Amino acid sequence: MLREKAKMSKNEAIRSLQTEVTRLRQENDDLKGDLALLRSSVKALRELQDLIKDLPAEFDVLKWIEEILASALLAVGSKDGSLLLLDEDSNELVFAVVHGHAQQHLLGHRMRLGDGIAGWVAENRVPQIVKDARGDPRFNPLVDEMLGFHTRTLACVPLVDGDRVLGVIEAINKLSDGEFTLHDQDLLILVAHFAAFGIKYAESIVE
Repeated sequence: MLREKAKMSKNEAIRSLQTEVTRLRQENDDLKGDLALLRSSVKALRELQDLIKDLPAEFDVLKWIEEILASALLAVGSKDGSLLLLDEDSNELVFAVVHGHAQQHLLGHRMRLGDGIAGWVAENRVPQIVKDARGDPRFNPLVDEMLGFHTRTLACVPLVDGDRVLGVIEAINKLSDGEFTLHDQDLLILVAHFAAFGIKYAESIVE
């Protein structure tokens, strides 16, 4: 009887140790992932700094913003994202820069201000992290259906200049299948400031 109890106790100790080893390995993998993301974020921020350091007297603002968006998506761990600009005459958002799966199909596509999550963010000027896009009543599935795409999660921030709304920046579906974080949102807000600065700078040149 005592021998059996000792054997059971030993087995329980082994199982407990195996569980702890598994947990530590998972934590180690998570830390490696976090470190890789942090390094990507730092790299992307350096690239953003280089992009705004010396703006030429004349430059292609859309190409410049495309590079900014690419750096932003790298920083938040996504490959799909867009920058939509507000057409103040029609009060519509226009897909001006698109990266990822929908690039060829979405460029130039228009949507009403207030339509979808991006339209809501532009109208209300409030950044949003949406963990379950299809479960959000503001989500418009028409673009997904048109492209055969599946939006799981997204982060969207407004692009503003003072009281003027210029558009929005959105990142869709983290590559890790995880969820966007407040850290990702803060990075996108910073990128939105850079993009707004570039647009305003380009408008001042034209004037």
